[in-house]
Amino acid sequence: MSIKPLIILPDPILRQVSKPVERVDGDLRKLADDMLETMYDAPGIGLAAIQVGEPRRLLVIDLAKEDEPPAPHVFINPEILESSEQRSVYEEGCLSIPDYYAEVERPAAVRVKYLDRDGKLQEMQAEGLMATCLQHEIDHLNGVLFIDHISKLKRDMVVKKFKKLAKDKAPGKMVG
Repeated sequence: MSIKPLIILPDPILRQVSKPVERVDGDLRKLADDMLETMYDAPGIGLAAIQVGEPRRLLVIDLAKEDEPPAPHVFINPEILESSEQRSVYEEGCLSIPDYYAEVERPAAVRVKYLDRDGKLQEMQAEGLMATCLQHEIDHLNGVLFIDHISKLKRDMVVKKFKKLAKDKAPGKMVG
């Protein structure tokens, strides 16, 4: 397994719509394992393949607390079948938008269909943090970021900040 570099805002790759996975094979399972290692190292609780530069409909989630054993979930071609009318608000962050958090309102529960790491069709009824995390990561697969769910003013400020950071880190730029 290996840790992959994370794609950071404002990289346009984050706005790509990911392509469906055609085949579940050893290469895809290795990518999922690398994504889990990358996510644990960050540290985070969810990661979409596009965040490591792979525009494939694959995401990983692990909501285990620090004192609990890892409980990784791999979702291939995940699709939300149903969303509850009841809403919930969570403070979300994103490994591709480091050190920025905002409250986001989403459906409180979702029913998701996906393939597991063995290519078997699964369904999951999720609520609470798992529902929020699934929606956040599936958004990534559709080129949507959590900041798209906040006010335009706040979103514009975040994007401006990350564009400036990216420009300041550009090669050939003198750092004082």
